[in-house]
Amino acid sequence: MGRQGNSSARGTASGSSSVRKPSAAVYRRRRMVVGGALLLVIALVAGGFALAAAFAGGSQKASSTQPSSTETASNPAASPSAAATPSAAPSATPSPTAPATPTCNQNLVTVSAATDKPAYGPGENPLLTLKVTNGGTVPCEVNIGTSQMEFLVTSGSDRIFSSKDCQASSEDLVKVIAPGASETANFPWSRNRSADGCKAVAAAPGGGGAYYIFTAKLGSRASPKAVFQLN
Repeated sequence: MGRQGNSSARGTASGSSSVRKPSAAVYRRRRMVVGGALLLVIALVAGGFALAAAFAGGSQKASSTQPSSTETASNPAASPSAAATPSAAPSATPSPTAPATPTCNQNLVTVSAATDKPAYGPGENPLLTLKVTNGGTVPCEVNIGTSQMEFLVTSGSDRIFSSKDCQASSEDLVKVIAPGASETANFPWSRNRSADGCKAVAAAPGGGGAYYIFTAKLGSRASPKAVFQLN
């Protein structure tokens, strides 16, 4: 009985010592699997960081090229609409039109006649003067052209001379005359006769102390008589 017990004990010890350890190939395969899984995890983590960096870089690039609404408002030149809108041309302010000068009231215009001397010796030619005066209180226009004026010399009922008989042209000459001011026109008379239409007249005015009357006319206005003597 004692031997069998010892034999059984040795058998048990022999059985426990016979458990086999994993071979080196198994360890290698295990290390490869673990290493591959670790590499995959590292790759996934690295890829995630790279993707996040790329997304962040793209966002920064987009924000740097696209102006914000604040930039556009503070810098109108950067706004396409502001650059495309043409600036309005300054409008010209019309200058005020000066009021037109009125035509003189004929009732306030006076016409006078004068000669440079009261009497003329033989060979002396009288200088006839027509004067127009504005008797109103405001400046006004008067036509003192040859179309309106006439220098007329008479002796009694005898019409001696008129400046209109042989007038080459008829022209208007409008002048602005101040209140109380005058315009004058002179005509040297050659002591000759004239006829309507500039017809030839052989006779000449007589001398010998005869008196003549000069009347100045401007339109419908006629001056008082100016008397002078021819010797």
